[in-house]
Amino acid sequence: MGFTSILGKTLGFAGCALQYACFTHCTFEYVGDFVMCSGPSMEPTLETNNILFTEHITPRMQRLRRGDIIIAKCPTNPKQNICKRITGLPGDKVKGHFMRSQYVPRGHVWLEGDNSSNSSDSRIYGAVPQGLIRSRVVCRVWPLDKISTLTQV
Repeated sequence: MGFTSILGKTLGFAGCALQYACFTHCTFEYVGDFVMCSGPSMEPTLETNNILFTEHITPRMQRLRRGDIIIAKCPTNPKQNICKRITGLPGDKVKGHFMRSQYVPRGHVWLEGDNSSNSSDSRIYGAVPQGLIRSRVVCRVWPLDKISTLTQV
């Protein structure tokens, strides 16, 4: 086996690996990915260490609905992601901080955890810009005995 043959096979393998890496990156960036939950704010619906499959298309097309569970950048700490339920859309009247009524502004959503007594959410930091929403939760894939869809019908 000559040097050019080894070089050709190596370059062929590197090319395939690069194509696979690009395809995988684009899929996880623009189509969907997997997220691990942590924290009590979405209990009992979701628990710490649940693994979720999420999709990126609905938020990009601004097709989110009240009741959707989403993954977003935390408005108070952009290095952290949050998992919350949309309870208010632009124009909706919601109960804010100290139970004061307010309207969700255009381009924002109101997010709350299902565990309202143990959730830092829009009741504390207000309406969240839709641009911070990264993905919509489709289903829980782990643990295996709790696999279930988490989308609205």
